[in-house]
Amino acid sequence: MANYELDPLPYDYDALEPHVSEQVLRWHHDTHHQGYVDGWNTAEETLAANRDAGTTDGSAGAMRNVTHNGSGHILHDLFWNCMGPDGGDEPEGALRDRIEADFGSYDAWKAEFEAAASAAGGWALLVYDSHSEQLRNVVVDKHDQGALWGAHPILALDVWEHSYYHDYGPARGDFVDAFFAVVDWQEPTRRYGEAIALFE
Repeated sequence: MANYELDPLPYDYDALEPHVSEQVLRWHHDTHHQGYVDGWNTAEETLAANRDAGTTDGSAGAMRNVTHNGSGHILHDLFWNCMGPDGGDEPEGALRDRIEADFGSYDAWKAEFEAAASAAGGWALLVYDSHSEQLRNVVVDKHDQGALWGAHPILALDVWEHSYYHDYGPARGDFVDAFFAVVDWQEPTRRYGEAIALFE
């Protein structure tokens, strides 16, 4: 059975200031993200114990906790790696070309992504849709409601209130603007290349 662990942030807690405060990163990473890691491990332990005992008592709830907490852990890992102190740029190369091909322009993609962020009860994602063979923006509620089967996440923006209320209050749009001031396209570019190698 796998034992999932919380990786450290790929930068210092204060590295994204003034756009994302040190306090928010400490709370969000060390407490909130850790909760999803712990929840995933607990759910896996329940399933393993039930399999050993030959019972399914509580298994349905544990399976739901795997998808909820597992998705929360995976998306948070991506979120942290999509930001950096040297961010704020725009994508280049093959990913930029694909964004322009699938959305018409970078600005058109960004406007649609911001619309996803304004509507989501959880996450705005840029994904590579392997079924349709195109990039797509996705509105995901919680961590796993509205996700698209066969989609490979490229860029993740957490718009749960714990991500921004301390810094921005109810002004989610200001937080989305702040995200674009620190977004680092190295990880999305890597993940896009990975998706293309797997699916095209």
